[in-house]
Amino acid sequence: FHDVLEVGDRVELRGPIGGYFVWEPGLGGPLLLVAGGSGVVPLMSMLRARATADGEGRVPAALLYSSRSPDEIIYREELDRLAAEGDGLRVVHTLTRSRPAGWSGYDRRIDEPMLRDVLGSLPAEPLVYVCGPTLLVESVATSAATLGIDPARIRTERFGPTS
Repeated sequence: FHDVLEVGDRVELRGPIGGYFVWEPGLGGPLLLVAGGSGVVPLMSMLRARATADGEGRVPAALLYSSRSPDEIIYREELDRLAAEGDGLRVVHTLTRSRPAGWSGYDRRIDEPMLRDVLGSLPAEPLVYVCGPTLLVESVATSAATLGIDPARIRTERFGPTS
């Protein structure tokens, strides 16, 4: 955008679109966070809030994070550290384009069977936060509802072209 826009060009903007996309420990859990690419950024703030919470703020949580390759995993070291703390956080990666030798994780776009597997690691119906490209967000939100999550417990934030 910044490479092609010229003085005098007309730009149409929409938004903000969406709803309340914030989690804080008082909202409870468990949590299912689903990210595509840079969609992990707002979810990371939720994981950090969870990590600093006391008592019931440390709700069980799972992050399902889709990246193209290992080099594109944002916050990789911090996510590894948080998952290793053993306090009820599971981090699951799926790599859609390239994988290192010996990769044993998911190797496709997020789909309903993958979502079902990650949901199975949580003890009860979670609050679901999904952030990423529009098609991923719509697919995950639809699948979560199909898998029995009350749509009122699903929050979405998207970027890219709207449908």
